[in-house]
Amino acid sequence: MSEHKSKKANYISSKESARISRFNRKLTKRLEKQRNRKKVNPDTYMTKMKDSGNVVEFDNVCSYFFTDIGTVKAVDGASFVVPKCSTVGIVGESGCGKSVTSLSLMQLLQRPHGQTVGGEIRFNVGEGDSGDAIDIAKAPNEVVQHMRGNRMAMIFQEPMTSLNPVFRIGFQVDEVIKLHNPEMSKEEVKKRTLEMLELVGIANKEGVYEMYPHELSGGMRQRIMIAIALSCNPELIIADEPTTALDVTIQAQILDLLKELKDKMSSSIMLITHDLGVAQSAKRIVRIVDGQLQE
Repeated sequence: MSEHKSKKANYISSKESARISRFNRKLTKRLEKQRNRKKVNPDTYMTKMKDSGNVVEFDNVCSYFFTDIGTVKAVDGASFVVPKCSTVGIVGESGCGKSVTSLSLMQLLQRPHGQTVGGEIRFNVGEGDSGDAIDIAKAPNEVVQHMRGNRMAMIFQEPMTSLNPVFRIGFQVDEVIKLHNPEMSKEEVKKRTLEMLELVGIANKEGVYEMYPHELSGGMRQRIMIAIALSCNPELIIADEPTTALDVTIQAQILDLLKELKDKMSSSIMLITHDLGVAQSAKRIVRIVDGQLQE
């Protein structure tokens, strides 16, 4: 009897599924229309930081995924801050909403089903203590696109899947620099790429420039991802599980490298991990459980 009730509780009729799908299409279409606006008045997304000493402030952020069987509240009311020139660790078990929180900031959720539906994500763009900020949750795509790479960058979880296996390392780093600096010549772009490879501790920079991703070790590939993320001197670096699939010795090297580069470039780091040992390198730790914050 109890098994029968359990099956009935998990059952959704085709009529109910169709109703949910109609609602989702209507809602996501409206949200996508807001995102794709052109020539938007800056007053609609410009705001002020609560503390000009922060680089980003999450205020009651809600990011949901709209599926045919209901709404998944991946992040539900997250509020925390990342101060300038500091490291904040975001910890929690797999599937708790850590990566979705960072993807909400970068506006790289799997759309149209994934949407940031509430709250504010204030990113500090002011000079000095002016406190001018852009609300990422309300900003149109063209504004956020300009901020990615220039002001905030992400080191993704698995470098082998993030790097394109059919292009050489040099081409992939060059592409990012040229995209954000179209005025630079081909020689200047290559020079900048070699500087970044040297900065992340790659001794044979000219040789690695001509290599393919499969010719490098896991630690070397992760260094390439860090070089790509830092190529435009961002104010915030989002490191999403940067030590995944690396052995303990290489993990320590990557964490030391991130700390050294943060201090050298005066950037901030959001360090996302499920490993408390890795999180100990952060000055402050934020814990997420089932999409909700528990500091």
